This record gives sequence, structure tokens and C-alpha cells, in this order.
Amino acid sequence: NHVFTTEHLALSMIAAGLSPWWLRPVELAWEDTGLNSFFRVEAVGRSGAVYEVGRNFMAPYDIFFSADISFPERLKQAGFTATDPAVYAIGRIVIWSNTIDASRLTLQDLADDSIRRIAIAQPSHAPYGLRAQEAMEAVGVWDAVQGKLVFGENIAHTAQMVESGAAEVGIIALSLARFPALAEHRHHLIDDALHAPLTQGYVVTTRGARKPAVMDFAAFMETDAAHAIMERYGFVMPGR
Repeated sequence: NHVFTTEHLALSMIAAGLSPWWLRPVELAWEDTGLNSFFRVEAVGRSGAVYEVGRNFMAPYDIFFSADISFPERLKQAGFTATDPAVYAIGRIVIWSNTIDASRLTLQDLADDSIRRIAIAQPSHAPYGLRAQEAMEAVGVWDAVQGKLVFGENIAHTAQMVESGAAEVGIIALSLARFPALAEHRHHLIDDALHAPLTQGYVVTTRGARKPAVMDFAAFMETDAAHAIMERYGFVMPGR
């Protein structure tokens, strides 16, 4: 967890199934609007885990960001949200490595004997992992790489596995590959026609709706300023 302190208006956000580091530039831009806010951003591994917390009336959050919009939609159906789920970005996936020039790799190359370990997020619960599986299935290498796969709890954990040497390459989010600590290593952008869209969404909870600053921040996420920041870090804006 990390806390960004300014002053008295409290916005508690949870980011599920994704790495929330890109929210910091959005928060800075929001602060430039002149409204003092106290941000608390908590990251959890799985969107489904947050859904279970919310379902049991235990989640003290104002805004829920998810790598899979279906989870905000499920919270809406369960009656725990004040707004309709909104798409804030479409994610992209890349092949990334800190020991190999991944820009020269293709998905087909992952079946080569020279690559012994490939990290992806767990497809059973992580949207980025499922899209990695779909892409490898589309090019016909999924069966061939089964013995090489190691699984991260989420996309950030997957990148950490490659960084630590537990895998030589990984399929991670483009937004992570553009993170300063990772961007010094090159990556290969995977054709998004090979997998279903990574439609990411957010929703304001019933708790958050009681705070005007929360609703203002949700509106800010729809502005060109927020969209420009998201695009800078590798996200695609809906309709663009």
C-alpha cells in the first residue's frame, strides 16, 4: 500500500489485478486542479478477491479500479456502487525481458528450446494472463510452452518474476514495460488482434458517492488531461 498525503478530503481507491503506479501522475494532475485531497491507493492481486470483499460488506473504498471491467459490473449488479462502471482504458500486452532483447522476439519464438521459463499472470484469475494465453493459442504455441510456464499472482508479480531471474521472459502489460525501472529494456508489442480486449474499468462505491471529491475525481478520469496521461503509459483510450 502507498499513501499520498495532501490534506483533508479522503479518496480511498483500490486497484485490482493491475499495478497502480500509473495512478500517481493522474493524482498529480488532479491536485493541479486546486482541490486538496488525501489519496490512499491499495493494490490487490485479483479483481475477484475485491469482488468477494465488497460482496461481504467489508470494503472501505471509494473507487474501485479493475483490470477487468466485468468485476465493477458485478459489484454494480450486487448493489454496492453508486455509478455505472466506466471504461478508463484498454490495456496492451508485450513480451519483456531484462536479459534478452525482447524486441527481437515473437510469440512463436517462445517455443524455442533456448527459452526455458516464461512468466505470465495466472490465466484463471488474472485478465492479463488470460490474454497472454489467448495470444499464444492464436499463434499455435500454447501447447508447446506448457512445460516452461511460471505464473504470477498478477501482472506486477509476473514482471517481478522476470526481474528476479525466475523466468527469462514474461508477457506483461505495456504500461509496466514503460515504467522507468523496466523501460531501459526493450519489449515486443503483441498484436491486439490475437486476443480479446483488455477492457479495464472503474466504479464509484456507495461509500464514495457521499464524498463530493470522489465524484469530482471520477469526472476528472473522463477528461482529456487524464486520457493523455493514460496514453503516455501505454493504454488505449476507448474510441480512439
